[in-house]
Formats: sequence, structure tokens, C-alpha cells
Amino acid sequence: MCFLQLDEHANAARSVTTSQSNMAAPLPGRCGFFVEKKKRFCKMIVARGKVFCGEHATQEEGGSSRRIVCPLDPKHTVSEDKLDKHLKKCNSREKPKPVYYVENINSGPADGDETLPEVSLCERSRSELQSLLDKLKTAVSGLQWEVEDGVLSHPVLQEELNNPKNGDSAHKHLKQQSSILGHLESLGLLGRGRCFVEFGAGRGKLSHWIHEALKTPETPETRETQEDLQILLVERCSTRFKVDGKHQDAGVEFERLQVDIQHLDLSKVPLLQQKKLPLVGVGKHLCGAATDLALRCLMETPGPREQIEPPPKRLRTSQPDTVEGVAGPAVEGVALALCCHHRCEWRHYVGRRFFLQRGLGAREFSAFCRMSSWATCGLRPANQDAPPQDQEPTNQRGEEDHEPAEEADAVSGFLSAAEREHVGRLCKQLIDSGRLDFLETHGFTSKLTRYASSQLTLENVLLTAVPQAPPPS
Repeated sequence: MCFLQLDEHANAARSVTTSQSNMAAPLPGRCGFFVEKKKRFCKMIVARGKVFCGEHATQEEGGSSRRIVCPLDPKHTVSEDKLDKHLKKCNSREKPKPVYYVENINSGPADGDETLPEVSLCERSRSELQSLLDKLKTAVSGLQWEVEDGVLSHPVLQEELNNPKNGDSAHKHLKQQSSILGHLESLGLLGRGRCFVEFGAGRGKLSHWIHEALKTPETPETRETQEDLQILLVERCSTRFKVDGKHQDAGVEFERLQVDIQHLDLSKVPLLQQKKLPLVGVGKHLCGAATDLALRCLMETPGPREQIEPPPKRLRTSQPDTVEGVAGPAVEGVALALCCHHRCEWRHYVGRRFFLQRGLGAREFSAFCRMSSWATCGLRPANQDAPPQDQEPTNQRGEEDHEPAEEADAVSGFLSAAEREHVGRLCKQLIDSGRLDFLETHGFTSKLTRYASSQLTLENVLLTAVPQAPPPS
């Protein structure tokens, strides 16, 4: 009996010792609250003279204020007696809209078709799927736009491409950026005296390399003759590790707009009103409907005709369906790397006229968007046509382009893996052809180019456009 009691006391002592050893002291300047679920102390920074962070301030001796969920954002709490003060500075509060924010200016017309219920492929019968395939083959037959091969490069990235410190992921992005710059140069768009608008800018690396390619040493002799350069980065999300701050050169103006392209009126951006430089729209893997929003933003944003002059030796583009006496800003060119066609939306899509002329509408568009994922989703039987191990079957945004498993089952006995991939590419080409038709109606000559190898990225098509040359006199 005595031996049993001694063993129990020894076990209890060991458990206490083990618990204390696991509960190491909090880091200096960090919260002293032990998070039982994570078996560690809270890592939040505390105010001077405090032991606990704001979330755990109620643990402080003598603390009487109750913590409540913030009414603006349930992801954090606030002291009840400081609620009014917090609401005035909470990051989730509604902030004043900038002057260039015009709600839904680039959304496209709302005609009711965009509210039609979506029907997944697994809900369609085999005859319906066959009917969609027949419509697709009819629509793509005789298309005047073919996807050309054109992997280019630019010498400004060569040193970085040869840097052994860059891993496979960095090298992949650098090669794509190099090719995009090569295409800009081949089109005569890579030069100063322009404003480059990068849509979906993220960290701004594409703009960074455009700036590096156009950087010239400033001397007293060149200061007077050097043309201006503006770079406008458009990104709806707050982004960490931006490269914007590295560019402080004289004569180069960098500005970042945190706004959804859907609500961006370029004619009201103060930077563009200062020097009225012609625009070049660029983007690296502009996801789904964002490509259509960017094209509308460039081609249909209204602005006073007399304020923005067309670029030298370029034909002023016509602007149909605009108010009389009003035209969009002068656009000198476009270079957008496309991706994620499965995330396109009928309301935003700029090629609706192109689809309707071919007897297609919102229902077919929705189906073709879903089927477009077959081109890049890697839907293949095991060990058959598998991509190389170093090839990522995802798009550049890190979002896997896989169709739902039930949709895969619906067509697994209907089409082979190779046939599904071919159909997916036809869907992408049809959707992109509508975009080229839209650009053509606005006075542009455009084309689709495979600017990178499929081993580098499965989303390897670049849309480029320049104003049509004037007819010979």
C-alpha cells in the first residue's frame, strides 16, 4: 500500500515536471498567455509594461474590460470600453473611395443572362455533351486567329537568369518575364515616353524589369532630352514584399493603385492626367475575367478627347458605343499573358458579340469555360502522358486548375485524356478569339502567341495588340 502511494506521488511529480518543461517562458516582449491548444505561449507583441497582448488583456490582474468581437471584422476582438475609438481606426472600416473608383465601370452590360444557374458537366447527359462539342467544333472552324509560336527573350534579364542563387520557381518566372519584354520590344512598345499599366501587378516584378530595360544613366546632358516614363501598378489586394520602393530614379514615376480593375476609371487617375503619356497595358497571367476587365478598362474608359493626344505615328483608335465627343485614353499597345479561362464570366466577357454571331450564348460560354480547364488540369490516367516532375500543373497564381472529381467521372468514358486536353485548348482559343475580335472593333491588330514552352508553364499564351496601321495613301 505504501509502495503504491509512493509510486503515485512519483508519477504526479514527473507529470508536473514534464508540463513545466513544455511550458517554456514566453519570448522577450511577447505575450505571457499560454495557448493550451497549441502548447505554446502567444507570440503577439505586448505594449511596454504589459504582460499580455490585447487579445489576452483580460488575464491581466485587475483587468476589468471585456473583450468583444469587432463588429467590422470577426477575425479579431477589441476591448468593449474602447470600441468607439477602435471603429475609427480599424483596418476593416470602410475607407473613402479614391477619385478613380467608379463602381462597375468595366463590368460590362447586365442583361440578365449572367444570372442563369450554372450547370456542371456532370449534370449533363451524354447527348448534351456531344451537342456542346459539335457547337465548339463548328465555332472554331474557320477562325482567322491561330496561336503562333514565339519564345523570345530580353538581354536585361540575362544576368539574373544565369544567377545560380535563383531556384527553379524564380527561374521559371524570369524566363516568362524575359519573353514578355522581348515581345514588347518586337512590337516597338518597349521605350520611354509611355505609361506602362501593369494589371494584376502583385509584387510588381514585371514592371521592375520594364524599368530596368529602360533605365538610362542620368547625366547633365541626358537630363534635358530624356523622355519621361510612368509605371502604374494595379492590384486589388494588399501585397507584401513589393519591389516598388527600389525605383527612385529621376524622370520615372511609380504609383500603385489598390483597386479592383472592375471599378478603375483610368481617365481619373491623377498620375495619368499630369503628362498624358500614351498607355501600354501589360500583365503576367491575368486571371480569368480580370483579362476582360483590363481590356474594357483600356479601351472603353471615357476621357476628354482633347486631353490625351495619340502616340506619334500611330492611328487614333476608334471608340464605338461611347458618348459623342468622348473617347478612351490613347492606348499604344497591349501585352497580357492569359490564364484561368475557367474563371471567366459572361457579364465581363468582351467577346459576347463574337459568341452571339456564332449562335452561342451565356449557357455555351459557361460550359466552354468549364471545359477549358481540361487543357491544363493534368487530368490523365496514372503513368500516361504525365508531365515532367519539375513541371507544375498549376497556374501562376498558385491555384490548381483542376475540375471537380464528379465532372471528371462524367466524361472519363466519353473522351480520352488526349481528346479532353485538345477540347480544352479549343475552348481557350475560342474564348481568346472573342477578345481579339473585341480589339479589332476598337481599331487594333492583335494576335495570340505561345511565349513560353509548355514545360515551363501550361498557361503559355500571350495576347498582344497594337493600333492598326493607316491604309496606304
